[in-house]
Amino acid sequence: MTVGLARLHFPVTTLGPGKRIGIWFQGCSLRCPGCLSPETWRFTRDKIAIEALVAQLRPWYSQADGITLSGGEPFDQPEALGRLLSAIRQDFSGNILVFSGHAYDAILPHLNSMVGLIDALVSGPFEQQSPQTLKLRGSDNQVLHLLTELGKTHFSDYHQPLNEHEKVLDMTLDQQGRVSLIGIPRRDDLIRLRTLLEQQGHSFSPVTK
Repeated sequence: MTVGLARLHFPVTTLGPGKRIGIWFQGCSLRCPGCLSPETWRFTRDKIAIEALVAQLRPWYSQADGITLSGGEPFDQPEALGRLLSAIRQDFSGNILVFSGHAYDAILPHLNSMVGLIDALVSGPFEQQSPQTLKLRGSDNQVLHLLTELGKTHFSDYHQPLNEHEKVLDMTLDQQGRVSLIGIPRRDDLIRLRTLLEQQGHSFSPVTK
């Protein structure tokens, strides 16, 4: 089986506790207004075999505290998501967090076939006009679900409001000079970064949660 993949990154420190492996799915049917990752909307025929993807992840397992899956929209590829999670669970004992823009009830049939594979889930669409005060949420309408005991252990604190010291992003720079932000930025963060880069003659294409 194959999966549409946007990117991988390690370590990620802004999408859950500890050092995390970040997996971004490619393709999203929701296309929420104001989405910060429109480059992950397009579905592509270029996919990677799940076995090959897991082989890329495996060297990071011993260094990682957890794995975060986002997109795009993971539940737009539910069978591939389930297969990937099952393969990861064979060798990885850390916690797994999944972001979905779908409402919880809409993906519940898929979740029922993934019992024990996802420790924590953030569900609900990004709403551009909603407040942004809660940890791990792009907008406060989104809901954090703790699905396992491991999830309750590692993510209970994320029910709390976001404080100023936690409003941080990871930033990466690749060999082509592309800057990527990883995390859940405040809405003015991207405006400030765009202004700074454009003033210096650079183009701006955000890659975020």
